Amino acid sequence: MDKNNPILSKLLVVIPLALYFLNTVALSQPNEPDNDIKLGRSGPINYIGQGFEQGSLAYFKRLNESGGIHGRMVKLISLDDGYEPRNTVNNTLKLIKEEQVFALFGYVGTPTSHAILPILDKSQILYLMPHTGADFLRNPVMPNVFTLRASYDQEALAQVDYLVNKLSFRNIAVVIQADVFGLGVQRAINTLLNKHNITPVITTRYKRNTTEVDHILTELMKKPVEAVIFIGTYRPFTNLINQAYQQGFKPVFTSFSINGDSVSMRVKHPSRVITSEVMPDPEQCNWRLCQQFIIDMKDSGVKTTNRVQLEGYLNAFVFSQAAKKCPATLTAQCLRQKLENFSFKDNELDINFSTDNHQGMQQVYLSFSDAEKRYQ
Repeated sequence: MDKNNPILSKLLVVIPLALYFLNTVALSQPNEPDNDIKLGRSGPINYIGQGFEQGSLAYFKRLNESGGIHGRMVKLISLDDGYEPRNTVNNTLKLIKEEQVFALFGYVGTPTSHAILPILDKSQILYLMPHTGADFLRNPVMPNVFTLRASYDQEALAQVDYLVNKLSFRNIAVVIQADVFGLGVQRAINTLLNKHNITPVITTRYKRNTTEVDHILTELMKKPVEAVIFIGTYRPFTNLINQAYQQGFKPVFTSFSINGDSVSMRVKHPSRVITSEVMPDPEQCNWRLCQQFIIDMKDSGVKTTNRVQLEGYLNAFVFSQAAKKCPATLTAQCLRQKLENFSFKDNELDINFSTDNHQGMQQVYLSFSDAEKRYQ
């Protein structure tokens, strides 16, 4: 890690703190059959965090009502971290030490996941199906980390392929969130563009958890930009789109699945927007699980469904199906083994793990705004 890099400097404080406090953590986990199976999660209380949790809880509700896993109920303990790595470290230590959770499940965020890597390495607690496509959780394979969604590298490939091969664009700008999430995906984007002999006309950045994009828009409008690849969250992204349209700046904007369906709800103008997704539209997908998902969401009191909820639901499904193959005295070793041999197919849904691949899905979907659909 480059200690002179201002984007990563804060992590040099967070990570040693995690290691220091971890030395005081009791890592014993209750495995008796008469105990609940406790899963701990940390994430922001926003559209993504709430949707992710809603989907998981909907599946666990039906599971528990039908007897749970070998008679044991699954309990999801959620803590708010505000999408700040330091808070995620504190939450994780609390979940392990005080709550004694069986596994960490359904975390939200790339910089937050990066901050707890020392804890994951030292404790070897299972880290299951986080809402991030970060490469550092996939390569090299870590024995205690399992992801379900396609990677950001795969999403980046879908976006670049569309912009370059479909639209024949070459004047492409890159806007990044100034942290490990932005830097990691930026490297993937630059590598992909380089294969087409394209260098971004401009690369600019903004601070995480802010929505101030005026300076970014000013810089972009000075260049002959045809498309903007935005690596960040939905609030600054949609703010940039709306301000750009109002000032007559109308390139194609692309972004990642971290933003989910929240983008379309917040764009106020007929802007050309493309979002790469790792889940299909629940109302249009042909999985049998999608049909059950919609039923279970309504049974949980949620009338409107989206991709983020579906991802959380699918995460809970995979965990539960693998855990059911273990004895009632569920252990991390058994669950790891069952996940590494887990496969499931449901029409176009294809989930496969192995000892060499802890990412279960590879599918990427492109979602288009109405304005972009007119160009197809």
